[in-house]
Amino acid sequence: MQEWIWADSLPIFAAMKILILGSGGREHAMAWKLAQSSKCEQLFIAPGNAGTAQLGTNVPIGVGEFEAQYQLVKAQGIHLVIVGPEQPLVDGVVDFFEEKGIPILGPSKQAAQLEGSKDFSKQFMLRHGIPTAQYASFTAAQMKEAQAYVSSHPLPIVVKASGLAAGKGVLICQTHAEAEAALKDMLSGQSFGEAGETVVIEEYLDGIEISIFVLSDGSDYKILPSAKDYKRIGEGDTGLNTGGMGAVSPVPFADEAFLATVEESIVHPSLTGLQQEGIPFKGFLFIGLMVIDGQPFVLEYNVRMGDPETEVVLPRLDADFASLCMAAATGQLRDVPMAIHPQTCVTVMMVSGGYPQAYAKGKVMKGFEGVSESILFHAGTKAEGEQIFTNGGRVLAISSLGDSIEAAVQQSLQGADMIQFDGKNYRRDIGKDLMG
Repeated sequence: MQEWIWADSLPIFAAMKILILGSGGREHAMAWKLAQSSKCEQLFIAPGNAGTAQLGTNVPIGVGEFEAQYQLVKAQGIHLVIVGPEQPLVDGVVDFFEEKGIPILGPSKQAAQLEGSKDFSKQFMLRHGIPTAQYASFTAAQMKEAQAYVSSHPLPIVVKASGLAAGKGVLICQTHAEAEAALKDMLSGQSFGEAGETVVIEEYLDGIEISIFVLSDGSDYKILPSAKDYKRIGEGDTGLNTGGMGAVSPVPFADEAFLATVEESIVHPSLTGLQQEGIPFKGFLFIGLMVIDGQPFVLEYNVRMGDPETEVVLPRLDADFASLCMAAATGQLRDVPMAIHPQTCVTVMMVSGGYPQAYAKGKVMKGFEGVSESILFHAGTKAEGEQIFTNGGRVLAISSLGDSIEAAVQQSLQGADMIQFDGKNYRRDIGKDLMG
C-alpha cells in the first residue's frame, strides 16, 4: 500500500486511488469533494450513479459484495476505501478490509451497533451519562409488558424499530391506540422485518432538531459543519417521513457556545466512552440532536454521513478531503488542517412522484445544462448513453452556497425549476423555519 511522507510535521499523502462504496447523493458529494483534491489520482465508485460517473469510474459491484470489492482493490491498486451507507458498516465491511491490511474509513462492526441497534445505543448513552430521552426496550416475547408500558406512558410517544429501517423506523404516536398498533406491526415483523424484532419506546422530546457530524480516527476528532434536514414529504413538515427532502448548513442557533456545550456533554463523552469500552470509533459519527431550551439531547447516532446533509456539509468544508479521509483511516487526523467556509449551503431534494410510497423509475431527465450556479448531486439516477433517467425515489439534490439562507434557497429553487422529469416533486419551504 502507498505510504505517506512527512513535511513540516504534516502528513503529505502521495497520489491515491480511492474507492467509494455507495450510490446516492451522499456518495456523489464525496466523489465531488475528492475529485477536487490533487492527492486523488483515480476515483472508483461501487456501484455509483449517473453523477459519480462524471467524476470517476463506476463499477457494478453492490455495497454488500465485500469479496468482489476486495478483488477490485487488488486489481486496481486502490489505497483507500470510503464507506458511504450504513448497511455494509453494520455487516462488517471495515473488519473485512482491515483484516486484509487495507485502509478503510468507517467504524468496525461492533462500533456500528450505535446505529445498527437503537437498544445498544440507548444503553451506551445511559452508561456514559449522555443526555437523551427516557426509554424502555422490548422484544416480541415481551409484547404484554410493552403494551402495558405504552398504555401508561404520557402522549405523544415515540416507537422505534431498534434495527436499520432506512431512516423510516421511527413513529411519533399521538394516541395510545396508535402506539399499540405500531408496536404490534413492528414486533410481528410486518412493518420493518428483522429491524423491528426489538422495539425502543421513548418519551417525546419537543424542540428543534439539528445534526452534528464528527470525523474521528479512533483517538482524535474534528467537528464538521452542523446541519438541519427536513424529513417530511410535504411543506410545513407534513405527510410521511422520507429519507430527507432538503438540508441547511449552518444552523443559525448553533453558535460557538452551543457547539462547545455539544462537544463537552455529547461528542467527547461519546468517543471517550467507546474507547473505554474497547471499541474506538473511526469514521463519520452523525449525532442527531433535539435542542430544548438551549440544551442538546441525543435522539440517535448514525455511523456515517447523512443524506442529504452531506450535500450541504461538504461544500462548506475547506480542506483536502482525500488527505482528511486517509488521515482518519490511518490515525493521523490531528495533523491535517481543516476550516469551514462561512457561507450558508442549502440543498433541495427532487423526488419521484409518489415517493415515499410507490413511484415509477425510468423517467427521462432534462435541463441540467441550464443550472450553473448550483451543484447537482445525483441520488437515484441512471445514465444510458447521453440520456439520464430517474432510478430511485430521491432523484437529485440541488445545493447552493449563499451569503444567507434566503439567497441559497432561492438559488436552489431556481435550479429545481430548470430540471425536468415526469412527476418531479420538491419542497419549496426548505430553510423557511430558520429565516428571520
